Amino acid sequence: MTAVLQARHLGKRYRRRWALSECTFDVPAGRVVGLVGPNGAGKTTLLSLAGGLLTPTAGTIEVCGGRPGADRAQLARVGFVAQNTPTYARLTVADHLKLGARLSPRWDAGLARQRIQRLGLRSDQQAGSLSGGQRAQLALTVALAKRPELLILDEPVAALDPLARREFLEDLRDATAEQELSVVHSSHLVSDIERVCDHLIVLVASRVRLAGDVRELLATHRVVTAPRLDPAALPAGLHVVSADHTDRQTTMLVRSDSGVDDPAWMTSPVSLEDLALAYMSQSVPVPEALR
Repeated sequence: MTAVLQARHLGKRYRRRWALSECTFDVPAGRVVGLVGPNGAGKTTLLSLAGGLLTPTAGTIEVCGGRPGADRAQLARVGFVAQNTPTYARLTVADHLKLGARLSPRWDAGLARQRIQRLGLRSDQQAGSLSGGQRAQLALTVALAKRPELLILDEPVAALDPLARREFLEDLRDATAEQELSVVHSSHLVSDIERVCDHLIVLVASRVRLAGDVRELLATHRVVTAPRLDPAALPAGLHVVSADHTDRQTTMLVRSDSGVDDPAWMTSPVSLEDLALAYMSQSVPVPEALR
């Protein structure tokens, strides 16, 4: 399986603090990847490394088979929409498209025009006069019209109202299906990720805690309710992600490739949001060498 994004022991240090450490994962081509984690987990750092905006302190990262930001051709293979959905306030919509055409060797002018018309944006409108949702859509249009192989989204809808956020995500879903591109979408709203993504990466305390195909992750995790027990006494092959206890019973989220068979236990599927939050709530000690 071809990887559009590949990291091996990837790390980034700012002075004495490691924002990212020992990250190893593969992102298959053609997938829409949700990147989630608590604030400060390293999501923006990881995406900035993938976009060629930063260089690693340790390890390696490859995007579309090459080093991020290595040259103009490599930059053209990646579209990037940052958290503040950057646009130039004094430039018009038409100016943004002209700028995109000059900077992007594979610029699709027809796609850009069609999107602007469908969104109801006037070409003479200045970006500073647009709503937050409209600016986000303009930034997405510029990124998509590059015809990238990988589209990187760093929480572009974080500041939008629920309606504008839903419209953006629906538009993103349709665009990725039409263009068959790969997407890495960072968000602190797991419900947004659940709506559009088929692959998941969970970052906690600068490290990858979980990564994989969404269907496989949901199939190998179960919520187990049982008479009160010590999770340490569970059979081999069951990994406890989280556990809550009352006087009479224990409720656990467990991971198992072979299933859960004990007839005394009640099992139920887990939602993607609950799965991600369970891993995000785990504390991850940082090794002394990385402090």
